[in-house]
Amino acid sequence: MPQDHCEPSIGPPELSLVGVFTRFLRFGLLAWGGPTAQIDMIRHELVERERWVDEPRFRRALAVYQALPGPEAHELCCWFGMLARGRAGSIAAGLGFMLPGFILMLLCASLYMHFGVRGAIVGGAFAASQAAVVGLVIRATVRLVIAFASGAHLGAIAMMAGIAQLMSVPFWVPLLVGGIAHALARSRLAVLAAPAILGGIALALWIGSHVSLPAAITDGGRSLTVETPGVVRLFGTGLTGGLVSFGGAYTAIPVVHDAATGPHGWMTEAQFLDGIAIGGILPAPLVIFGTFVGYMGGGFVGALLVTLGIFLPAFGFTLLGHGVFERLVANERLHAFLDGLAAAVAGLIATTALFLLASCVGFSLSGQGETIAIAITRPSSLVIATASCSLLFVVKGRWIVPILLLASATVGAILL
Repeated sequence: MPQDHCEPSIGPPELSLVGVFTRFLRFGLLAWGGPTAQIDMIRHELVERERWVDEPRFRRALAVYQALPGPEAHELCCWFGMLARGRAGSIAAGLGFMLPGFILMLLCASLYMHFGVRGAIVGGAFAASQAAVVGLVIRATVRLVIAFASGAHLGAIAMMAGIAQLMSVPFWVPLLVGGIAHALARSRLAVLAAPAILGGIALALWIGSHVSLPAAITDGGRSLTVETPGVVRLFGTGLTGGLVSFGGAYTAIPVVHDAATGPHGWMTEAQFLDGIAIGGILPAPLVIFGTFVGYMGGGFVGALLVTLGIFLPAFGFTLLGHGVFERLVANERLHAFLDGLAAAVAGLIATTALFLLASCVGFSLSGQGETIAIAITRPSSLVIATASCSLLFVVKGRWIVPILLLASATVGAILL
């Protein structure tokens, strides 16, 4: 006898390219609360309600994209778009998801560039927002370090990378050393893993002894030499940030931060934090802060170049073939290398978080002879950052981040 109720079929609906674009544009308009909320929204709509794929297949796809650089929510949109309409559908879905945040960030960056942070009320609001963002970064840093650098060996790799970042070593050195060291530890050559890590620390100290400390420490958080970046440098900054963004946007922060605020950068620490703060309250992947960074360096063209670079890996990995990367990620040796690389990234993030905190609260060291004085010129920012970080560990929800940033801005406008 025929069944009265049939199990709904599994598979994407028949959509035109315009239909794919508008479907994911809606996701982009509602993409509040960071990657966890974004992924849950996509899963609820396309897996539970519309049955584009079943739950096990979605979990496998998510696992693959978590092992690759780029914002996972954006990559999942590209993946679903490919299921619906092939490569063109993947591009349409990715563009739809990122477009609202990109347009809003362009608008915010333009207003910021033309009007800046003027007046006590606006200045207080931005100062408090910066402190709240630092609290958000610290909370994410703690979670990422726990996830990426658990255990003595991975912890040592993270420490090595943190020292390298502190000594202004190029970011790719600790990443490469960390990946190779952990790959050795998981192979028959495990005896060489510890020397590789120690060698990485020695290399960091040697390079650090021949270069100056970062601008964030030596000049109160401002670039020592402001340079107008060229188009190649802007695109390269975004592309490098996109390629190392393992685990989300926070892993891209160290690379973009060093390029934009370093000795030959084009932004101050305060401007960089403002860009992250604005990105945190927009419906978009947090890597959209790259649009702000690019705009500060080259206007609309600069914003477009950095955005293109930072999102290109997220588009490219899906377009090159999900199946290929699924087989690569299943390779045990590659797993070990990626685990070591991720631990090194955690160390970079931790040190960058300390730089951002020091700049936000006005931390400084001074002394004569054997006497060292420590000063914090903005204790209110330290209070806001600490309170924000603590609150984010306790309170969960899609709206908590934008609410927290807006509440902090309100408090800053009134009290600071």
